[in-house]
Amino acid sequence: MKFFKPTLVAVALFAVVGCQEGAKKEEVKAPVLDTQIQKQAYGLGASIGMYMQRNLDEHDKLGLALDKELIVRGFVDSINDKSAIEKEEIKALMMSLDETMKTKQQEMALKASESSLAEGQKYLEENAKKEGVMVTESGIQYEVLTAAEGDKPKKATDTVKVHYKGTFLNGETFDSSYDRGEPAVFPLNRVISGWTEGVQLMSVGSKFKFTIPSDLAYGPNGNPPRIPGNSVLQFEIELLEIQKSEPAPQVGDTPAEQ
Repeated sequence: MKFFKPTLVAVALFAVVGCQEGAKKEEVKAPVLDTQIQKQAYGLGASIGMYMQRNLDEHDKLGLALDKELIVRGFVDSINDKSAIEKEEIKALMMSLDETMKTKQQEMALKASESSLAEGQKYLEENAKKEGVMVTESGIQYEVLTAAEGDKPKKATDTVKVHYKGTFLNGETFDSSYDRGEPAVFPLNRVISGWTEGVQLMSVGSKFKFTIPSDLAYGPNGNPPRIPGNSVLQFEIELLEIQKSEPAPQVGDTPAEQ
């Protein structure tokens, strides 16, 4: 993932940010926004600013804070055709910065993965001892929050409709159909294996809480950028419906989707 690109817009934004921070404490006049084109120009700058600030934050997280005064100087010198560095060297420097960022990101991902593995193993051991927690042969842990007597999915190819919330072990939500306001519908063989196995334990109308080991979730690689490698994940799942498969089209029929 690249967070820095030496485009004119990016450098221009850096110049604006740097000027704002490096300026003396003086009263700044409000921008003149009387016309539509003035507002559009200001809006363009604001949108670039929000985008690039996120990139600058990522640089800071990686320990690669950029000197904004030098960014401003580079911008001003460049538009006045007085750059202190030749174009080819600038290109090489930007490539080097990009490679450094990739290396830092990989190092941080590895540390996060190692931390998640140790934390997850400890949590699974302790959680398995809690009253009401059952453990499958594969290692999935689950609790029945709401029991029901409805049908169960009979095979991994069944399509189900569910409401769910996925959280990390610290309670932070990373995905939720409740937040989207719409249940999810999918074949059980198209999701992580912990779901494929776990949802088949459920009856329609029931609600379970699953704690899924990382090897039955996204494994050592995780699901960047949201889920680190080796993450043990928890899901509260409501099984709303098992959808019947559509009959196979007869010869001459045209299915809506292939």
